[in-house]
Amino acid sequence: MVSNKLLTDAFGRIQEVIHQVVPGLSREDLAFRPNESANSIGWLVWHLTRIQDDHIAGVARTKQVWHTGWSKQFALPLEDNDTGYGHSSKDVASVQASAELLLGYYDAVHAATINYLQSLKDEDYDKVVDTRWNPPVTLAVRLISVITDDLQHAGQAAYIRGLLNNKK
Repeated sequence: MVSNKLLTDAFGRIQEVIHQVVPGLSREDLAFRPNESANSIGWLVWHLTRIQDDHIAGVARTKQVWHTGWSKQFALPLEDNDTGYGHSSKDVASVQASAELLLGYYDAVHAATINYLQSLKDEDYDKVVDTRWNPPVTLAVRLISVITDDLQHAGQAAYIRGLLNNKK
């Protein structure tokens, strides 16, 4: 199905960026913030992964990958359902993890996403998944929203990686 192939490709491009940005970075590199109000690479990758996990699990009606042991592995001083939305500077600073942990969680969410996409039929994309908006949000719109948000954050992480490379 063309829709599934396009969405799989789009989510694959996010994965490519994440795998270009994160490997080889230390915990300190991942926590680096250009200034106190900026996000870190670690926070950006964790946040985009949490949003994808939350939104895909929501439309798929499955358990979030985060709740299958990843939350305990990260052991963050945040609420268990926190996705990073609305975080303060202090909250951003509290999200620290190794490159291996970030990539492991991201790849598990990516696999769950691709598995879900493969289950969809063309008529599924028109289904309304959120009536809190006007107009109501369809599955297609929700998936595109996740992709655009993830790509923005992945690009921000790549930019910070460039700052780190210039700093060394």
